Amino acid sequence: MAGSSPARRSYQWSSPQQSVLSDILYEDRNSEARHKLLLETAKREHERVRAEAERIYKEHVQKEERNRLLEAKRNEEERIRLEEQIAADRLRLQALKAKKVTIPPLPEPQPDPAPRAAPPAQSASAKTSTASPATHGTVAKNSPLAQPPSLLGGAGSQEPATQNPFSSTKPNPFAPRAAPPASPGAQQPSSQPSAAKSNPFAPAQSAPQTNGTATSQVTRTPATSDAIQQADRYVVIHRTLKQLRKSMDQQIGMNPALKSRMGDMRREVRKTVGQLTTGTGVNRQQIIRLVNLLKEAMANSARSQLIDASLFVVDPRDPVDGAQHNEPQLPSLFLYLLNIFAKAAISQFISEGGAKPDTADPIGIVVADIFSNPDFHWRGKSLIDILLAKYRVCCPVLFGYRGSEKTEQGRQRLGWMREGGVWVGDQQHMDRMTGLGAGFAAISLRNFGKSKKQNPYPPTNYWTAMARIVNTPPAEISNTQGVVLKAMIQNFEKKFLDAYGNAAIAALRLALIAFPAKAPVKTAAINSLHVLAQMLERDTGLKLE
Repeated sequence: MAGSSPARRSYQWSSPQQSVLSDILYEDRNSEARHKLLLETAKREHERVRAEAERIYKEHVQKEERNRLLEAKRNEEERIRLEEQIAADRLRLQALKAKKVTIPPLPEPQPDPAPRAAPPAQSASAKTSTASPATHGTVAKNSPLAQPPSLLGGAGSQEPATQNPFSSTKPNPFAPRAAPPASPGAQQPSSQPSAAKSNPFAPAQSAPQTNGTATSQVTRTPATSDAIQQADRYVVIHRTLKQLRKSMDQQIGMNPALKSRMGDMRREVRKTVGQLTTGTGVNRQQIIRLVNLLKEAMANSARSQLIDASLFVVDPRDPVDGAQHNEPQLPSLFLYLLNIFAKAAISQFISEGGAKPDTADPIGIVVADIFSNPDFHWRGKSLIDILLAKYRVCCPVLFGYRGSEKTEQGRQRLGWMREGGVWVGDQQHMDRMTGLGAGFAAISLRNFGKSKKQNPYPPTNYWTAMARIVNTPPAEISNTQGVVLKAMIQNFEKKFLDAYGNAAIAALRLALIAFPAKAPVKTAAINSLHVLAQMLERDTGLKLE
């Protein structure tokens, strides 16, 4: 600043105008006063520059802040716009879900007119002609591997009304039913033919089909078939179990001892079933705990009412010599607790097996162990019908029921669940069916060869359930069947092969190759069966194609 021109100093600080030469020749230019003046001038210049720099910096900071606020505003506006779009889409989706289209029901099949009475000679010849199922190429009706009747016509889905099993005067649920009028050429029950044993999954060749059901020369009403009668009997048992629950609620109001114990036992059963894990011998303590609870309930120390045990089994039973429980009635607390155990096991199949089907196996082991325990048998047989009644309602395709997943009636027949009056989503339904299919295999494919106990649900039931699905006509194949069939096979193919050997290989070929091949629409659920066949070939060397 010392070299600044006098003109500039004069312009800024209003100092007197002096020439450059006079400034140089100025005698007092090196005086102390002169230096102080120059320092003061430099200080004021420095302060001015600093103030200007601070002003510019402040403006820059304000501009940056404004730009940041504008950017944040734009981001928030974009977020609000997207959320409004999502909210509008969800409202439209809810409106679509709430909209229901009334589908007219299918017409009920007209019953065949009553045939005229035939002369004795003709009736005898008719019985002789129908005694051999091989004449018509159909499987015997009593055979567990016979093709089940189709339920799309609506006749098979009708469920008989139930009586109150806890009233003082209750009808005998196993009273013989009036036999239907005999039709000329109608097939009579007979033993399983040799053709059915060689290829039990092969449907009838020469018999005509009505609505996907193999028939003989005269159409047989589906409602009179053994499969439908047994399935309906499971529905009756399921309703009776609901009435049992209401009866227990009434009993605890009059029995303080039962009230204080029943709730604890119920919670203990549910908690114990929820603790089951995968591993050899890891569930031993849980089994012991469940056995002790059921034994306590059977001892009936809480003085629960006695109930007719025949209301909870499919077939009528007579007393058996040497059986522990031959009396006609059992404690209601024991039957209630067995119902709670069955319900908890099925819930575990759905929740655990739906995501990881292999986790169903330890639950199946515990189920088989409990129902095979002679202490819990009635008249020499297990009470596993209580569990199967729940299975019949949750997974009807295992019992031969079919339906279209695009109709209300079809979804009901397939066991599609509702939540709040609305059908659950496709994925949730398929996860449920996966867990139930795996659980069914875990129960029915248990090997009791080295056990002294009696198998409560032998592998023949697995074979029958698979045959019911595989023998479905192409037009009635559903995704639910494909999902259940895959869950029954995956992770359980070794147990199936151990039980049936070469026959199991032929059955797997029909289930994983022929069944998806005949489906008219190759959905992901159906194609997954063929993929499973390829996985078995890759992992185990089992070649099915």
